[in-house]
Amino acid sequence: MTLWGGEMVRPGDRPDKRGQPSGQFAGQVPENLLAERLGLMARSLWAEAGLEQTLLGIVGAAALTVPGARYAGLSTIERQRRIITRVATSDVVHTIDRAQYESGEGPCLDSVWEQRTVRLSDMAAETRWPAFTRAARDLGIASMLSFQLYIRDGNLGALNLYSPLPYAFDDVSEQVGLLLATHAAVAMAGARTELELDLALAARDLIGQAKGILMERHKLSADEAFRMLVQSSQDTNRKLAEVARDLAETGELPGPAQN
Repeated sequence: MTLWGGEMVRPGDRPDKRGQPSGQFAGQVPENLLAERLGLMARSLWAEAGLEQTLLGIVGAAALTVPGARYAGLSTIERQRRIITRVATSDVVHTIDRAQYESGEGPCLDSVWEQRTVRLSDMAAETRWPAFTRAARDLGIASMLSFQLYIRDGNLGALNLYSPLPYAFDDVSEQVGLLLATHAAVAMAGARTELELDLALAARDLIGQAKGILMERHKLSADEAFRMLVQSSQDTNRKLAEVARDLAETGELPGPAQN
């Protein structure tokens, strides 16, 4: 029995594994160490602006603050099912993750789809993912730790940590990593929302500019100019913002392709 979140639990007891330690977790961690590591990570993420910089801040903080980690990477879910490595602290991470995606097995995939923390202590002794562990050993990676990144209503991907040493990750690594993953998911979701808002505002400005051009050129009302943009969007099977950008940049309203 161990103390987790103020409650006594056994690893693996809870049906919902999200945000919980792996089945190998067995001990407690000094609170002052957790506070120190979490404070370092929080200050690092606070300084980042924009989605890409936030993601880079997350992997940089993970490699710096999680005991045992040499490299870190962040895998995200694209279009519901495809997983890609979005950012990493080293090129070797992209290579080793590609081995997971191509073989269809590995700690990262289990962490994402089974919604749990996965600790792989020794690639040489591991039997769960034979194709992946062979590739990992060839790349000089001996142990790995994966955390699911999620918010209440969405699965964002996984934070993956790597080491050239076997048994590099312990209970301290897991608790620090779980705290980091929680804050990272919130920061990541916030940065995504901010990016989406920025894109929406930029699209609105483009559409407004394009409407103004049509209103001036053809002496149209705002509604009539907007309908022209919509018709062009439908005729060309392109997004409204793309049609507006073309008009603003070239002065020409895109039309259907001519045979």
